[in-house]
Amino acid sequence: MDWETHARRLADDVVRPESRWYEPLATTPRHLFVPRWWESTAQGWELRDGLTDAEAWMQAAYADRTLVTRVGALHADDAEPGTVAQGFPTSSSTLPSLVVSMYRHAMLTDECRVLVTTGSGYGTALMCRRLGIDQVTSVDVDEQLVKVAGERLDAMGLRPRLKVADITGPLPGEYDRIVSTVSVRPLPASWLEALRPGGRLVTTIAGTGLVLTADKQADGGAVGRIEQAPAGFMRTRQGADYGPPANEVWAVAEHGTGEEVTTDRYPLLYPTDAWDVMSMLALAVPDIEYRYQEDGDSRTVWLLHADGSWARATATGFLASPTVHQGGPRRLWRELERLRHRLNRSGTLPVYGARAAISPDGSVVLSRGGWSATV
Repeated sequence: MDWETHARRLADDVVRPESRWYEPLATTPRHLFVPRWWESTAQGWELRDGLTDAEAWMQAAYADRTLVTRVGALHADDAEPGTVAQGFPTSSSTLPSLVVSMYRHAMLTDECRVLVTTGSGYGTALMCRRLGIDQVTSVDVDEQLVKVAGERLDAMGLRPRLKVADITGPLPGEYDRIVSTVSVRPLPASWLEALRPGGRLVTTIAGTGLVLTADKQADGGAVGRIEQAPAGFMRTRQGADYGPPANEVWAVAEHGTGEEVTTDRYPLLYPTDAWDVMSMLALAVPDIEYRYQEDGDSRTVWLLHADGSWARATATGFLASPTVHQGGPRRLWRELERLRHRLNRSGTLPVYGARAAISPDGSVVLSRGGWSATV
């Protein structure tokens, strides 16, 4: 199997030949870390098995795309042939360009000791190729993921320090860099404790498209910024799966009239299609669940929250003003409209490029111009 040709093509697609990440990308057999994966279809998540179609395996593994490896509590490695899984992705092999981008944000030096997150193990392998195994610690909350990733790394001759650990809790050591390819909210205070003076953390804020980079200060806190390019990762979890979806709220919101019916002045927007809007909304109202449906020319967007708040907006045609139904203790669509008013007035939203001030307890204050938000 000529995986090296595919890996080199991937490296050519992701970085320039003189990049220090070129050789790690070109010499790491990503297919070994993702022998099976899930693909999203109209019916659910369908299982793909690389061993049954070697060419499809090579094309998928060496494409710059995310491969979902776990849905709910079911890992693709453990699924029966023909399985169609239902639920949310809980682990993946992140698209290589995004992994490298997160690592570049870390501003690595050759002497850095780095903590990374495990997942499939592919990102850990790239970091080992870049720095050497003695400088890399990799953690994951899932014992089975750590075990399997360890076996696949070992098959490559890579034996970094692997630990089963909740990255939001105490960390196993001290580091010059912490790079998390799972998203967090709030920022764990344990990261600041584990960072050496002058060390840097790189992560994303859960529910947003915000990449946060920050450097540790003498007072135990950190200062940094929200990077200009958006990115999104699965959020941290403590158990085998995330909490249940907002189905009780959905039962009301799917067709309910609600306590307020209005007509929005703007064309219908699905917030996840606009990173800046979604991120600002998530800072104001964390943990909104989004749903979307098309029926001919009619499109409907739902915003759902576990506190019972919901909004449903329906428009026929792309320029039509949507009719909005809202219910529960908060008016979620009104929050979205407020952000769109701001965007319409100023032409931009302040979140990307915002400064970040982090206290030793992990609380984060973002600010830019006259705007600020606390995470």
